[in-house]
Amino acid sequence: MLELGKFKALVAYRNEEQGWYLVDETGDEVLLPNKFVPEGMEKGDEINVFIYLDNEERITATTQIPKINLNEFAYLEVMDVNKYGAFVDWGVDKQLMIPYSEQSNKMEIGRKYLVYLRFDDKSDRLVGSNKLNKFLDNEELDINENDEVDLIIADETDLGRNVIINHKFRGLIYSNQIFKKIYYGNVLKGFIKSIREDGRVDVVLEKQGYKNVIEPNSKKILKHLQDNNGYVPLTDKSDPEDIKLTFEMSKKNFKKAIGSLYREKIVRLEKDGVYLI
Repeated sequence: MLELGKFKALVAYRNEEQGWYLVDETGDEVLLPNKFVPEGMEKGDEINVFIYLDNEERITATTQIPKINLNEFAYLEVMDVNKYGAFVDWGVDKQLMIPYSEQSNKMEIGRKYLVYLRFDDKSDRLVGSNKLNKFLDNEELDINENDEVDLIIADETDLGRNVIINHKFRGLIYSNQIFKKIYYGNVLKGFIKSIREDGRVDVVLEKQGYKNVIEPNSKKILKHLQDNNGYVPLTDKSDPEDIKLTFEMSKKNFKKAIGSLYREKIVRLEKDGVYLI
């Protein structure tokens, strides 16, 4: 079955004037227009294509790489607005519509928004939505503490930054756990710190534990020393904000990392900073 909004491996079946018709395992056909046909394609070749509706509402295949897939979120730019809604660039020829009924606030041309791609049963079309909370549900979590997860940075709160986890769940990174600049719409890797009884999920950007945190931090400090004549004017008495701006890490992790380098006799610690030996 050819499902809109997803990639599918199909087989070249017949060549017509407008392009190659591809078939799936059930015999369903879809056109791959000439402009997307790779050079030298022959009958029987398998090709991975994205399925969507073209400007004439026909099911079509493309080799273009979309910025968003079905049932996922992405940070997309509004290219046009008309009486039907806003239209965003999602990486394929036909722009994706976000109807006014699916906009949290009225979208503006030139601005970027987090968008969810869904299939609309009423119109049999792919549509976007900016009402993100409708598509996030922490009732049935399939993640565990310490798991590495995919994150999309969402809005800022008094506590920190909300995040979308694996395109399915809500999470939060507390402000005191953020040691580098992050922006709305950023796509990052993160780790599950804790899952509460009420389903709330706390997330961190660095994996916890000496081996996974201190060793990378030690390497970061060492490289900084090598790139700056073997000296950094920071100590265990330095302001945490200065450490955060320089190394994107907490003061606690900085102290542990330079302690590790000191024990290995890689650095010496002075009142005015850290020196490379």
